[in-house]
Amino acid sequence: MLVIAGAGSGKTRTLVYRVAHLIEKGVPPEKILLLTFTRKSSQEMLSRACQLWDPSCEQVVGGTFHGVASSILRRNGHYLGYTPQFTILDRSDSEGIINLLKSSLDLSGVGKRFPSKKIIINIFSQSVNKRIPLAEIIDLRYWHLNEFIDDLHTIHHHYAKFKLEHNLMDYDDLLVNLEKVLALPGIGREIADKFSYIMVDEYQDTNIIQAEIVRLLSLPHGNVMVVGDDSQSIYSFRGADFKNIMQFPEIFKGTKIIRLEENYRSTQPILDLTNDIIENAQEKYTKELFTNVEGGGKPICYSARNDSEQARYIAETIEKLINDGHSIDEFAVLFRSGFHAYKLELELTNRQIPFEKRGGLKLTESAHIKDVLSYLRVIYNPQDNLSWNRILLLLDKVGPKTAQTVLNFLKQSDSPLTAIGTYKAGKSWQKGLDVLAEAIHKIHSRATPVEQYEEVMLYYQEIFERVYHDDYPTRSRDLDQVKEIIATYGDLESFIQDTALEPPASADDATNFSGHGGRLILSTVHSAKGLEWDTVFVMHLVEGKFPSGMAQTAEELEEERRLLYVAATRARRNLYLTYPREMPQYGRFPEPAIISRFLEELSPSLMKKTATEPVLPSSFTHRSPAQNPGRQHVKNKDVLDGCLVRHPIFGEGRVVATVAPRTVEIAFLRHGVKKINLDYANIEVLD
Repeated sequence: MLVIAGAGSGKTRTLVYRVAHLIEKGVPPEKILLLTFTRKSSQEMLSRACQLWDPSCEQVVGGTFHGVASSILRRNGHYLGYTPQFTILDRSDSEGIINLLKSSLDLSGVGKRFPSKKIIINIFSQSVNKRIPLAEIIDLRYWHLNEFIDDLHTIHHHYAKFKLEHNLMDYDDLLVNLEKVLALPGIGREIADKFSYIMVDEYQDTNIIQAEIVRLLSLPHGNVMVVGDDSQSIYSFRGADFKNIMQFPEIFKGTKIIRLEENYRSTQPILDLTNDIIENAQEKYTKELFTNVEGGGKPICYSARNDSEQARYIAETIEKLINDGHSIDEFAVLFRSGFHAYKLELELTNRQIPFEKRGGLKLTESAHIKDVLSYLRVIYNPQDNLSWNRILLLLDKVGPKTAQTVLNFLKQSDSPLTAIGTYKAGKSWQKGLDVLAEAIHKIHSRATPVEQYEEVMLYYQEIFERVYHDDYPTRSRDLDQVKEIIATYGDLESFIQDTALEPPASADDATNFSGHGGRLILSTVHSAKGLEWDTVFVMHLVEGKFPSGMAQTAEELEEERRLLYVAATRARRNLYLTYPREMPQYGRFPEPAIISRFLEELSPSLMKKTATEPVLPSSFTHRSPAQNPGRQHVKNKDVLDGCLVRHPIFGEGRVVATVAPRTVEIAFLRHGVKKINLDYANIEVLD
C-alpha cells in the first residue's frame, strides 16, 4: 500500500491508527516493524497508538533504519565476520581512522593540497548512499581532486579492511551490511519472517539502499505500507532518491494507492496556489489538496524594486500585523539559501525586531568569508589588529609568533597600510609579505567597494585555493554571494558597519518587542520542512536564486519546484511571495532580475499582485510576432513616444517619455518603468 499524504493531511495520524488497527485485529505487536527517520517520531507514534488502543503497542519494533539495522546485525553480523559486540563509529571516529591510514600509507606527506579527513569521509559516504563509484563522485562533485583518485581508492580499500579487522561499523555500514545479510540465501528469509507487517514513514526521503532493505524484508509476505509525499522530496543532496516513491508500484506489484488530500492546516486560497505549483511537475502522483478550514484571502505576490525594498516590505508587513495583535512567533520568512536573507537581517536588526535564523550561516560565520572581510576591514580601519593578524596568518610559512612580530611593527606606525610595505625580515616568507603589501596598496586605491572586493579576490584566490584546497569550489559560491551583496553599497563604511551588526541576542530583547514574546523565524526551506506558521513569506523568487543557479538538470529543477511547494505549504492563513525586479550588478548599474519560472507559470487569478513601481499605461497591449511583421532594430532610428518595443531582457514595453536625445523611458510589462540608452540596448520596434 502506497499512501500519498499531501502536506498537512494527517500522515502521522494515519500511521498511528494503522498500528492500533493491526493490534486490535490480533497481530502480535512484535511482528510489526515501523521504520522512521528519527527515533523521536517513532516513539511519538507508538505512544499515541498506546493511548488510542492499549500499552501493548509499545512492543511494536519501531525506530530508524540505522537503529533497526544495528539491532538485527548484533544477532546476524557474524555472517559477515562481525561479533555482536561491534562498535559503531561516529563521524569523528571515522575521521581519526582516515588520518591514521593516511600516515600508515605515507600519504600524509603528499602535500598540503591532499584532501582533508572530512572531505574524504564525505566522498566515501556519498559514494555508498548514492550507489555511485568513487571515481564518478569525484568527477561530479570534487573534480579538483582528480589527481588523488588512486590514493583515495587505496584509502577506501584500507578503511573497509580496518573496520572489519577491528569489529567496527560506521553509519553507512549499518545499512550496507543489513542489506548484505538480508540478501544471503536462507538467512535473509529467516530475518524477514520475524515481521509480518512493515510500515515506513517519509518514504520519499529513502535512499537506494533503504528501499532495497524494505523490499528484502517484505519478500515473505508483501505486507508493506509506505507513507510519503512525492511533492516533498527535497533531500537528494543527502542521498534521497525521488525514484523510490515513484517506482514503488512497479517494485511491489498490485500496490494499492491511497491519496490523503484533505489538508487540516491551510486555507483554500493557499492550497489552490500550492496545487498550481505542483501541477506543472513533470513526474508526480496527481492530487488536489482541499480543506474545510475557513477564511483567508488570496496569497499576495509582491514585486519589489530591489532586494533592499523587498526586505523593507517584509519587515513593515510583519510590524503592521504584530501591531494588529498577531504574535511574532506566528511568522516565518523562508528562502532558498541562507545568504538570501542578508538584507532582511539588516532591516530587522535596524528595526529591533528579534529573529532566529535556521539553516545557512550568517555572512561573517564562514572562515573564507572572514578572510575576505579582513582585507576590507583593514582598508576601512588600518588599526584593526585582529584583521591584520588573520591576514598575516594566511601567508605561507607565517605562524602566530611571526604574525605577532609583524603586528607589533605595524602598531608602532601611524600608517599601517604604508608600513606593511617597509617591513623587511630577510626570511623565506618575505616575498609573500611584499606581495601582500602591493595588494593592500591596490585595494586601497580602488574607488568603490565592489572594485575593492575584486582587487581582494585577485590577490586572495591563490591563498583561497591553497588553504581550502579540498572544497574551495563549493566555498566559491559563497564568495559570489558576497560580491552580489557588496555591489549594492556605494561606500565601504556602510558595508563594514552592516556586517558588524547583530540581532538582539538576549532573552529580554525577545520579550520587549511590542509586548509580544518569541522571535521571528528566518529559515531555509530545507530547515522548515515539517513545520508550520500562520503567516509565511517566501522571498527572492527570481531565476538563479529560486530556483537555484546550481540546478542545471531537469531532475534538479524539478526538486527546486518541490522546494517551493514545501515552502508554500508551511502557511496556515497568510502567504506572501516576494521578488526583486533588479539585482545588484558588479558594475555601476543594477541588472534586471528574471522572475522565477515557478512563479511566472502560476495562474494570476490565484494571487493578489502588488508592486512599488507604476504598472504599465492602459495604452500598452501585447502583440504577437505575427502581428508585427515590420519589427526592426533601432541602432540609427529614433524611437518615438508611444512606440511598442521589445528589450532582450525586459521583454515588451511601451515608450512613455524621451528624457535625452538617445535615452528613453520604457514601461515594461513585467519590470515597470526603465530608463534605456538606445546606443547600448538592442531594442526592436514592434509598431
